[in-house]
Amino acid sequence: MAKSKRIGILGGTFNPIHMGHLVLAEQARGLLRLEKVIFIPTNLPPHKRVSSLAPAQERYHMVAKALKSNPRFEVSDLELIRGGVSYSVETLRKLKSIFRHTALYFIVGSDFLKEFSGWRDIDKLSKICKFVIAARPGYPLGRLPGNMQAIKVSALDISSTGIRKRIRTKKPIRYLVPEEVRKYILKKGLYRVRIKNT
Repeated sequence: MAKSKRIGILGGTFNPIHMGHLVLAEQARGLLRLEKVIFIPTNLPPHKRVSSLAPAQERYHMVAKALKSNPRFEVSDLELIRGGVSYSVETLRKLKSIFRHTALYFIVGSDFLKEFSGWRDIDKLSKICKFVIAARPGYPLGRLPGNMQAIKVSALDISSTGIRKRIRTKKPIRYLVPEEVRKYILKKGLYRVRIKNT
């Protein structure tokens, strides 16, 4: 019997993508023996208001630049094409229709657990994919339901919020983000001013 394929899904605003995202994806790929990891930038996040949210296309381009040296990583514009608020259940349904005979592993940080019950159609989402929970500082895992699997990865103390703050205060971000992403941010003048999104 043929072994079923396994694909990891890593969604987020990636505002901007940073080395912590890449380390998480690579370590999850190795631990779970995933064929590849698909990064899916959110068009508009439903669960959080993000100040200084760069345009979706800019975030997509930054992710593409960050992934280009790793053949096991891909970026998808699925949520950007759909437009509007990005709901994971819609995205995973679409991916399941594309990858019919593939096990989908939805990679999230342990901070996801505090928002878990508020996700749209979480029961349906749980039937489409297996959740992979990576421990994050300050968010203990506790006891997990059967459709969730915990993994231990090297946690880098890097956040997109912190990177945006460093840019606004004219501090260097080299080695916090991939070099191509750093150059893109500088070239486009992203995150220099805090924008209140309504």
